[in-house]
Amino acid sequence: MEKSIKKYFALFALPALICFLISFVIPFIWGFVLSFCEFTTITDVTFVGFKNYVRAFTVDNYFTHAFFFTLAFAIVSVITINIIAFALALALTRSIPGTNAFRTIFFMPNLIGGIVLGWIWQVIINGVLAYFEKTIAVDAAYGFWGLVVLMNWQNVGYMMVIYIAAIQNIPTDMLEAADIDGANYWTKLRKIIIPAVMPSITICLFLTTTNGFKLYDQNLALTAGNPNHQTEMLALNIFNTFYSRIGFEGVGQAKAVIFTILVAMIALLQLYTTRRKEIEN
Repeated sequence: MEKSIKKYFALFALPALICFLISFVIPFIWGFVLSFCEFTTITDVTFVGFKNYVRAFTVDNYFTHAFFFTLAFAIVSVITINIIAFALALALTRSIPGTNAFRTIFFMPNLIGGIVLGWIWQVIINGVLAYFEKTIAVDAAYGFWGLVVLMNWQNVGYMMVIYIAAIQNIPTDMLEAADIDGANYWTKLRKIIIPAVMPSITICLFLTTTNGFKLYDQNLALTAGNPNHQTEMLALNIFNTFYSRIGFEGVGQAKAVIFTILVAMIALLQLYTTRRKEIEN
């Protein structure tokens, strides 16, 4: 039976491989080539070398600002989402009445689309700021923390479910042995629970890191980069460069390549760091 499965494994994997090549590999390679060209359509292409990459950083400072804004946002959102999600997972794995209902409630925002979420939170935040005769577009700080709150509200429940699954898989005999030895809750948390859920921590950190850097639709709906591109994140900046500025298609493509490499490097560094923690534990 096992030999039969191995015999036809390549055949079963072929459809997924073809879809991956068509939807990702080929567009990425073609996009990388276009980043060295000026073009309006893919049939009207002029090779310009590294000109687009230079223009990406020298035409204006929006791309550089978008990178640091996105980096700051990703750091804050990754920390807050995972701490809150882990704390909720610890609370909802105890014998408390109504835990299933609370799990469902916390998870539900993850089912709402990003554009809808951005619009909802724009209405809420502007409603609060109206008492001070301001809007979210007045100050970049409002947009920054608005995005952080939005992302926490959307992603905490999803990460919480992953942490709950990991905590529930911890062998009870380990916790019972710690109780017999007189370990308090914080000792068990530090010595048993956290090391046992490190694979889930790796997954959640990876998901929140990549989601934080790739954020687009929530950014568009909540602030649209206002005021004056100050809350514009990398994905939105690339979109605006490619589609809103005539003659900048190649620059937008160059930014997209830089963006892809940056996200991949940061995600791989995070995976490497947390994987080492798993091995040490």
